[in-house]
Amino acid sequence: MIVGDRRERLHAMPAGAHMPGMDLDFTEAELHRYSRHILLQEVGAVGQAKLRAARVLVVGAGGLGAPLSLYLAAAGIGTIGLIDHDRLELSNLQRQVVHATARIGRNKAESAAETLTALNPEVKVETHAVRLDADTAQALIPRYDIICDGTDNFATRFLLGDACHLLGRPLVSAAVLRFEGQLSVFKSHLGPPHPCHRCLHPEPPPEGLVPTCSEAGVLGAVTGVMGTLQATEVLKEILGIGEGMSGRLLLWDALDARFRTVKLRRDPACALCGENAAIRDLSAHRDMAPPVCALA
Repeated sequence: MIVGDRRERLHAMPAGAHMPGMDLDFTEAELHRYSRHILLQEVGAVGQAKLRAARVLVVGAGGLGAPLSLYLAAAGIGTIGLIDHDRLELSNLQRQVVHATARIGRNKAESAAETLTALNPEVKVETHAVRLDADTAQALIPRYDIICDGTDNFATRFLLGDACHLLGRPLVSAAVLRFEGQLSVFKSHLGPPHPCHRCLHPEPPPEGLVPTCSEAGVLGAVTGVMGTLQATEVLKEILGIGEGMSGRLLLWDALDARFRTVKLRRDPACALCGENAAIRDLSAHRDMAPPVCALA
């Protein structure tokens, strides 16, 4: 027990190996806040300490990034980075639940940070109110342990996927459109058998082939489900529990209330992670035209 301001070291409940140097000191408030996590055999005190030590970057504070970041903050991720250059509009609030009507016109990263801090003051939130480009990706991604794709256009998705492979960071990716969603985790930097995002989609689709979000629409709750699934995969990756999503693609059809999982194999001829990979830096992503919304 912890009385007043006194701290006591919590020894590991069954939740994975102890990590040297990990801070296992919890305040009384933290014990209460994370008690339902600590009760889980797969999490315990050591697992909660892992979450507190983790640094996660959420790219996009919109339909996917909103529920994703809320659950990461609630779970006690120590540092959450939010990158989004966009400003909040009224039409966003049908699905972007981390924001509020009174904040219309404000930067989304800053708006989301306000909500996350109010939800859990123990979490440090770092805001980056800029558009993700090649130089920004090169500078920011190495500062975080896990990267989350909550973007809404193919140009940024491909930049993020390439950057995570080249910079050696796992990418937890989801996408939604209308009543459907998909999810995977890409860890191709670890080598075979892990595939990269280009093993699934070698190149972005031709412009106009996939409708934009303003053209096709999206059921707001679908982004909530997929963003929450992303948060779950992030927690699993940090804790080292369960079966990961690398090499698997989760597909969800909300109208049919049906989930299915398909295998995703590493492509030996892939331009990014293949044996004779041609993509070795982010130069092809520089001087891109501003992206157009397509997903999420």
